[in-house]
Amino acid sequence: MTCPACESGSSKVVDTRAAKGGRAIRRRRECLGCGQRFTTYERVEERAVRVVKSDGSAEDFQRDKLEAGIATACAKRPVSPAEIEALVDRIEDNVSGSASVEISSRVIGEQVMEGLKPLDRVAYVRYASVYRNFQHIDEFQEVVDELTVRDQRETRRRFQRELPLVGGNDMAGEEQ
Repeated sequence: MTCPACESGSSKVVDTRAAKGGRAIRRRRECLGCGQRFTTYERVEERAVRVVKSDGSAEDFQRDKLEAGIATACAKRPVSPAEIEALVDRIEDNVSGSASVEISSRVIGEQVMEGLKPLDRVAYVRYASVYRNFQHIDEFQEVVDELTVRDQRETRRRFQRELPLVGGNDMAGEEQ
């Protein structure tokens, strides 16, 4: 492993542990040339999954590209890097776990949107505006209205309580 500080090819492993829910191994290394410590990750190389774009072209799935898109939507929002990483991990697991070697970019985009919706509404709208290629302000308003209705429904559901039956066994329409 090449040292990022001095580019020496000699290093020793100082610490090893599982990372990313067991999907990777994190290694702390120390350069034998300059003493600088750095971290590396090992992951299992999985089969290549091709992402089919809306124009019909295809490219290999790129985790970094997915993470960058989500991070851009979450810029200057109260979303931690760990939350972004967890969302990327879930989507990557879904993509690599699919039975097919090809997956539509639309499927990935919808998964990102579903993951961003509970995380941060502004990030969700930002991503949706690019993903759905909004051309008019009304399209933004539709998404905001959809989120507002969803939040209202969720609030009502959360605060709804089951009311007790009045009169015990005396229910209308029941034979005694």
